[in-house]
Amino acid sequence: MDVKEVERLIKISREHPLMPETYIPWQLEPEPDDIFLPETLTSLQGLDIYETLSPSQKLELGRHELVQVIASYAWGECLFCVFMTRHLITLPADNAEHQFLIRELIEEFRHQEMFAQAIAKLGGKPIKQSRLHRFFGEFSNKYLPADYLFMGSVSVELITDVFGNHARKAPNIFPVLKKMFDLHNIEEGRHILFTKALLKTYSAKAGFIKRTLYSYVILFNILFVRTMYVKKEIYERIGLENPEQAYKLATKNFKQKFADNCLKDIIEFVDSWKGFNWLTRFAWRWVLSAKV
Repeated sequence: MDVKEVERLIKISREHPLMPETYIPWQLEPEPDDIFLPETLTSLQGLDIYETLSPSQKLELGRHELVQVIASYAWGECLFCVFMTRHLITLPADNAEHQFLIRELIEEFRHQEMFAQAIAKLGGKPIKQSRLHRFFGEFSNKYLPADYLFMGSVSVELITDVFGNHARKAPNIFPVLKKMFDLHNIEEGRHILFTKALLKTYSAKAGFIKRTLYSYVILFNILFVRTMYVKKEIYERIGLENPEQAYKLATKNFKQKFADNCLKDIIEFVDSWKGFNWLTRFAWRWVLSAKV
């Protein structure tokens, strides 16, 4: 990574910090026409059952599902902090990359606090991870090498950022959420320079087998995020008569919507280091309905 560019980013972070406490108008309350999540990103939109929902139920569906998205954001950023900490201790303290990582960690921890505050503002109660989710999350943290953890963390960042971009561009999104996503987008724009440089380092050393493994790590991280989103409990909360049936329909519906609306950037990312091959392409098509 270019030292002058890193020093420039460090200077911006120090001199022009975006503080969630002042940047986001936390005092605002939702107006009657405000929404929390664009309809196209909700799990039931596109199904006949969605047309039977009252305006209040549609609003509540977006609120609860956005809380799940934000919780996934926080989870992904926490994983990335684990990776950055492990990478940080391999660098000398006077190294420019070491100093940049410290600034990035500061910002990422602020983001996690911001996400927690947003969940509280929405009156949200994130649904706990399943045992399988917890097992794989803890396993990856403890046992995956740093480069694999990096690939998984970046994939979560990319996918969840798609939701942020859709939400902040929606014309009637709740202003608190728009400013939150704006802040995150601005600071992540700086972080991506570091990410791309490190990605180049890892992928340049990776042969066919490692690229294949990287691809599967990313695939399962995406599946991890997607399956934290569609939850039967949400349909119970909004008062559907048959939440089990809604869950089955929504799972299939959202798998396709997710593929159509959320995978473009991640596919380009994986393709940039030749992560699609005869051992991985079929799995992406089968598991994620990806067009690869």
